[in-house]
Amino acid sequence: MKTLCRLVASLLVMFCVGVSAHPHSFIDMNTTFVAKDQKLMGLKMVWVMDEITSADLLYDAENAKSDSEIWKKLAAEVMANVLGQHYFTEIYRDGKPLKYLNLPTEYHLSRQGHKAVLEFVLPLAEPQPLAGEPFEISTYDPTYFVDMTYRDKQALHLPSEMEKQCKFSLMTPKPDQSLQAYALSLDKNDSPGEDLALGQQFAQRVTLSCQ
Repeated sequence: MKTLCRLVASLLVMFCVGVSAHPHSFIDMNTTFVAKDQKLMGLKMVWVMDEITSADLLYDAENAKSDSEIWKKLAAEVMANVLGQHYFTEIYRDGKPLKYLNLPTEYHLSRQGHKAVLEFVLPLAEPQPLAGEPFEISTYDPTYFVDMTYRDKQALHLPSEMEKQCKFSLMTPKPDQSLQAYALSLDKNDSPGEDLALGQQFAQRVTLSCQ
C-alpha cells in the first residue's frame, strides 16, 4: 500500500470512496520556502484535503477544540504515515537527492470548513546554500491514487529574505492521451505498479534558483 490515501485510511484518517478511475483523492498544496543565514532549511507545506477525503477525519474530531488531545492524536497519525512515505516529496540538486530529517520541526492538523488541513515543516538534514545549482522539487503519490497539486504559482511563496536573490518556476506536465486514458481506466483497487511510476508522470515540478 504505497498511497497516502490507503495508508491513512487504515487509521480512519482519510476515506477513499469507491469511484472509478485514478485519482481518488485530491490535495491542494501550498508551500513556503524556509531559509536562514543564506541557506535553504526546508519547506513549510500546507495540504488541504478534499471534502470526501476529509470526512472520516472530521467526523472523528467532531466538535473538539483545535488544541484538544483528539486533534493532536489525529495529527500524529497522519504525520506518521506521511513520514513513512518520505514526505511524498523529492528534492534534487545537481542531480542528487537531498535527505531530510526523520521528524518534521513542526506539524499541525486543523479544520477548514468541511476540509482537513495538514501543515508541517519538512526540514533538510543539511541546510543548503541558496546560491548555486537550482533545486528541483516534486511532491506526488507514486501510484497517482492521490492527486497532489499546486493550483498555480501563487501557491508557492518566497520569504522576504529570499525575494531579492531567488526566483522559482512551476511546471505542470501534460501526459499524452494514452497515459491519461490508462489512469482513467484504473479502478480504486487497481495499482499501476511502481515500475510505471504513474504519479511521477503527472507530478508538477518546482524549480528554485538563487544567486
